[in-house]
Amino acid sequence: MAEGKDTLDELRAKYEKKLRKSFREAVEGNQASESLGGGGPLTSREYSEFKKESLPHHLNLYERLCNWSERVLKVEPDKKKVAELEEAIKICHLEVTPSGVTSFSLLAPMVLALVIILLTYVLPSLIVPGSGSLFFVLFGLLAALGVVMPLQKLPFFLANNWRMKASNQMVLCVFYVVTYMRHTSNLERALSFAAEHLAPPLSLDIKKVLWDVESEKFDSLKESLDDYLQTWRKYNMEFIESMHLIESSLYETTEGRRLDALDKSLSVILEETYEKMLHYAHNLKGPLTALHMLGIILPILGLVILPLLVSFMPEVKWYHLLVLYNVVLPIIVLYLARNILSTRPTGYGESDISETNKELRKYRDILVPIGKSELRISPGVVAFIIFLVFFLIGSLPLMLHVLKPDYDLAMTTTDGLTIINT
Repeated sequence: MAEGKDTLDELRAKYEKKLRKSFREAVEGNQASESLGGGGPLTSREYSEFKKESLPHHLNLYERLCNWSERVLKVEPDKKKVAELEEAIKICHLEVTPSGVTSFSLLAPMVLALVIILLTYVLPSLIVPGSGSLFFVLFGLLAALGVVMPLQKLPFFLANNWRMKASNQMVLCVFYVVTYMRHTSNLERALSFAAEHLAPPLSLDIKKVLWDVESEKFDSLKESLDDYLQTWRKYNMEFIESMHLIESSLYETTEGRRLDALDKSLSVILEETYEKMLHYAHNLKGPLTALHMLGIILPILGLVILPLLVSFMPEVKWYHLLVLYNVVLPIIVLYLARNILSTRPTGYGESDISETNKELRKYRDILVPIGKSELRISPGVVAFIIFLVFFLIGSLPLMLHVLKPDYDLAMTTTDGLTIINT
């Protein structure tokens, strides 16, 4: 009895301390918000730092561009699409509004059209009068019109990418939760264990589930987890079934039935994943054939047909073919390939150890030892420098011709390489 009374006293003291701490933080938060002129969402410095580290840099750039576009040119989206946009924004944890997304989808094409027209028509006309081509003006306008719809659907594309990356980790997530709960039947600690050993983006989602309970957005972990699972109802039902089986193991009366429920949750997600991947592989023949025809066969046939086209249509210039082959066709092939991959079900457990171990992240870059320190160089920078060198070498004849059309080099048998003026 004495031990039980001591335990109750300890629990009472613990929760009284928590209540006092929460009340003090709430009062301080209210005073701070009042001094700033309004309240804001409940946030955590640790969670904000984690989100900043976990979100890709291009998402942070997209957030800044959307918020800037909303300040410059605020456009309200269609009311029927607001709910869908908010759901997509919530899935990939973006700090933007539907108005910002719509504003960016209209402002960015305007800027793109102006840049293309400036670089391909205005500047050449200023350098060499009459050298600007109206073809690039038309191309800039068509390109601007062509990117409006993709930019409006970009949140859905990012949300789909987020779902694809997260779904690749779901088998591992269920495995980690089941492994922990086999010896300790505590769902909160099991989810924390899974979030600690998983890489983003799924680890960010799980930590958000736990944070919603800590911030009192939901009263219990079950409510927070069920709210998160609803976002997967249209895309990954086997994950929801597995998590519900894990939740049901908490209510089993015997140890054997509890372990059976955990084992069943793991087998459900493995079997359903295998079935979905089989159906996806069977239905892949048609889209891959179309992609092969457009990306490989069509360019090869074009090499035969285009010389004939130039013979019959002398107004077709080299830069028309450049835009068609090097810009338009690769973009179409990339768009079709991403659409094919977007229907891919979860199938493998992707794991990047550099995401979970910060000490290994430096090995993503090229390390150049300088004395006792190391210089980190991004492989992208090295690739860009190599590309720039060869691009300048390849563009040198064109630049010389533009700057001095009568300048040329000739190879003769007597004098070798000589400079001539044509």
